[in-house]
Amino acid sequence: MAAPVRSVDKTSAESLSSNNTSFQKKTKSKLISIPGTRPSVQNGQLLVSTGVTSLDYLLGGGLAVGTVLLIGEDRYDSYSRMILKYFLAEGVVCRHELFVAAAQDNPDDILQELPAPILDDVAIPKAVEQPRLPCEPRDSLETMNIAWRYQNLPKVQSFLASSSRFGHYYDVSKTMEPEIRLAAKCHSFYPPEHLSQSSNTHSPMLESYSALLKSLQEVINREGFDLTAPMSKSRNILRVGLHSLGSALWGDDLSCHDNPKHRHALTTFLYGLRALMRSSLSVAVVTLPSHLIQDRALMGSITRLCDNAIALESFKGSERETNPLYKDYHGLLQVLQVPHLNCLASQLPDHKDLAFKLKRKQFSIERLHLPPDLSETVSRVSRGELAGAPVSACGSGAPGTKHLDF
Repeated sequence: MAAPVRSVDKTSAESLSSNNTSFQKKTKSKLISIPGTRPSVQNGQLLVSTGVTSLDYLLGGGLAVGTVLLIGEDRYDSYSRMILKYFLAEGVVCRHELFVAAAQDNPDDILQELPAPILDDVAIPKAVEQPRLPCEPRDSLETMNIAWRYQNLPKVQSFLASSSRFGHYYDVSKTMEPEIRLAAKCHSFYPPEHLSQSSNTHSPMLESYSALLKSLQEVINREGFDLTAPMSKSRNILRVGLHSLGSALWGDDLSCHDNPKHRHALTTFLYGLRALMRSSLSVAVVTLPSHLIQDRALMGSITRLCDNAIALESFKGSERETNPLYKDYHGLLQVLQVPHLNCLASQLPDHKDLAFKLKRKQFSIERLHLPPDLSETVSRVSRGELAGAPVSACGSGAPGTKHLDF
């Protein structure tokens, strides 16, 4: 009678041990490893660099794969075109595939203007310590030369950069060598070469936009960037650069009339573009002459159809170009929209006053800091006049007196 009991106990023990071994600890899903990418520390999204380190910092570490970045062009399309070339140059260095579409210039001309990469690392510029005279005490040098109420304020770092290195540096004074550029696989779209003679009048999208979307979809499906297709051994990223959409060269009249005929052509195209980006290993940068579009409601719809949106305002040709307060900058940058990916609320930039400058070799974005007005032409009120002048509730002095503005 004892033997069957022992056999039952043995069976139950084996079943318990099998139940214990079948338990598997839940682990994190394995991320796709692609050269030139890294996961976001905020939401785990796969990121690529824009080629501009300070712009990556503003966008939360880089551009998320599957998203669209909208760049509102400056008046002369100088700096927006430069950011687009930075984005494409970063793709060439990382051996990503490129898709370039332009109507003003041939896409091959844009590729030939890509900036040359800097092979050696460039460190973050540090503040240069001013030389100190031997006879001058150290305490007097550290005191500020402006009003006393600013002495205890913390020093602000204007340079935008993260602690970890991501992306590469480029020299805008030189162009990329043909050997490096030709090593990357590039696809181009030039409207005069792809448009057919007959146009589909029933489509809400322009023929140029329809042909562009069709060409991009063919590249995504043919080259294996579609996420619905079986995963191959080696995965890569497709960088899409679309230059000056919405201009008259694309057949669009958004920038020509207050009440355009093709009002919904670009928004319909952006719907299709974002759907393609979401379902593929692709990321797009689109430039748009936003300063020529008069309809603000339509411009708001275009902005909301993109994941990231920034606007550039150049000082070229304006009064600020000769203003000594802005002598260290070449324009202003505004962040219009940031993506909401895998989260309820996105992380907004901690500073809104941004400016960009083009140095001799590098394009950078910094925090805007205007110097105090210390010009000698500003008349200072003497101590006696201040004592006898009536002071109003808002703190202004006597009429006719000038104050030093900070």
